[in-house]
Amino acid sequence: MPLYDPAHAFVPYPDAPVANASTGPLSGLSFGVKDLFDVAGYPTGGGSPFILAMSGIKTTTAPAVQKLLDAGARFAGKTVTDELAFSMNGNNAHFGAPVNGAAPDRIAGGSSSGSASAVSSRLCDFALGSDTGGSVRAPANHCGLYGIRPTHGRISLDGVLDLAPSLDTCGWFARDVGTFARVGFILLGADSNPLPDRPRLLKPTDVWSLAVPEAAEALLAVLARIEDVTGSSTEVTAALDSFDDMYWNFRYVQARESWITDGPLIERFAPPLGPGVKERFEWSRQVTDAQGAQGYAFRERFRAHLTSLLGNDGVLVMPTMPDIAPLRSESESALEDYRNRAIQMLCIAGLSGFPQISLPLASRAAAPLGISLLGPAGSDRSLIALAQRIGLS
Repeated sequence: MPLYDPAHAFVPYPDAPVANASTGPLSGLSFGVKDLFDVAGYPTGGGSPFILAMSGIKTTTAPAVQKLLDAGARFAGKTVTDELAFSMNGNNAHFGAPVNGAAPDRIAGGSSSGSASAVSSRLCDFALGSDTGGSVRAPANHCGLYGIRPTHGRISLDGVLDLAPSLDTCGWFARDVGTFARVGFILLGADSNPLPDRPRLLKPTDVWSLAVPEAAEALLAVLARIEDVTGSSTEVTAALDSFDDMYWNFRYVQARESWITDGPLIERFAPPLGPGVKERFEWSRQVTDAQGAQGYAFRERFRAHLTSLLGNDGVLVMPTMPDIAPLRSESESALEDYRNRAIQMLCIAGLSGFPQISLPLASRAAAPLGISLLGPAGSDRSLIALAQRIGLS
């Protein structure tokens, strides 16, 4: 970890040597790694004292991390994650709350809070995170960063702690679109479904209606900027049945799998879980097999719905989150209410498995605000190229 970490973004592990290639496409760049990813010479704590105690020192490095090292990037340290990666607030009851480098009075967002904090505080050039329900996209919105949830399964999660495997993805953050694209070149490989240079831009009016009016207004100028690159947008409806149905079916899948992953640990050791995380696991324990099956069936219907809507050349443009980051002083109940509203927007990519990029191109009340591009499965590199053209326009 850096000698000076004013953002409390890094886990204070003793430094161990992590070799990187002396030259390569990422030479000269440093990166942080969310403490879900194995790095040889370090434990993997998962934001939990119990996971940390059982970890031991890892002898192998997760493939996603190794690709970056082999490309010449320098490992800067392991970053704080929300407890068991099951939060969106960026406040770990055991390891603290990393500071939002773009808006220090506001939350960084979780569960990739430390990674977003490290990049926004300029302690490293980019950082790996994971995104199950929004854990890259939410912090990217809050901290003024480029962030991606890639096509599900596109980047290896070997050597990474699970939360909900059929939803988990490996993403990353960067302050500038050039660095963001360089990392994507290494991690993603070629697109299986490349987009045309001028894709069909689709504006899901139902998703825009979920943003607070001030945020939607701030994003309209950015929408116009994007339309200058792609052409005019067409209004569509993205939700299937209703946002309530989307929300609950996503939560059923996430809860069922998270309890399968972490329930045995919780039942055996009864670890003291932090606020919000404790309640989410208690609820997850009660989700039935029938509710899980309902969630999986709905997901298949929704994936077919979104596949039909996007085709091979459609891109949704929409707010990343309902608003800017909440203040750090907000109550736990207010933060939970914000999280639940956000899931209605974030579950579109989660249920479909399609890639979504948050672009830090707007602000309000002196805080960052992101706008997202969501494309068909396998269009990740094309989306990044589109983000580059927009970011440089």
